[in-house]
Amino acid sequence: MRHQRQAIAPEATPDEIERLIFHMPTVANVAETDFAKGFAQSVIKQSRRKGWKPSLKQLPVMRELVSDLFSHDPDQGGDIQLFE
Repeated sequence: MRHQRQAIAPEATPDEIERLIFHMPTVANVAETDFAKGFAQSVIKQSRRKGWKPSLKQLPVMRELVSDLFSHDPDQGGDIQLFE
């Protein structure tokens, strides 16, 4: 008998998972690749299931995609305005 049990990285707190899931719709909307868009949409759909947690393979991808949302590359144009 095979049990379906998803493992979660020990360093992934429930708060971090919630934050990553929160940003997935934005990732899906601004994704520059079909993979990123599809992955984010898949996570959004899966996260609606009660008790769902990202797998050990999904978690680092989620972290990277969300991190990319907040990365700023000066060569890409756009200005960041700091408020004092």
